[in-house]
Amino acid sequence: MLSEQIPRLRRYARGLTQNTSEADDLVQDVLERAWDKRLSWQVGSNLRAWLFTIMHNVFVNGVRRNKMAKDYKAALTQSSPGYVEETPLLLRDLENCLAQLKPEYREVVLLAGLEGMSYKEIAAVTAVPLGTVMSRLSRGREELRELISEQQASKVVRIK
Repeated sequence: MLSEQIPRLRRYARGLTQNTSEADDLVQDVLERAWDKRLSWQVGSNLRAWLFTIMHNVFVNGVRRNKMAKDYKAALTQSSPGYVEETPLLLRDLENCLAQLKPEYREVVLLAGLEGMSYKEIAAVTAVPLGTVMSRLSRGREELRELISEQQASKVVRIK
């Protein structure tokens, strides 16, 4: 059912936009588009993958048209204050590290790690070959590990 997918859509949208307000707008656009295109969805197919494909396309098109580009670039360097206040420190650190990933890496890391999608599902959602998904996921995870290590190392305080 469509309403059951909304929490997943919101989670993924927050990961993409790094901004709660923009994430809500993105989910609204996706739901509107899904409703308009509901006759193109094939009964028995994966509704989640279909919705995530719509979200991917709406997000990419928005960035390409520069509608969200200004706020998106700002979101890469800082998180929304309201969302950060709700998030525990470790999750905030992870969120900051995710924001530093290249968008194509962040997208596949979120789909695999947060949504638990298979490589095949991610390839369908992002419209890239399976090998590219695997490569991006590997590189994204490695870069994320390095960012987290650097962040943890910078927090180590030496006491004399």
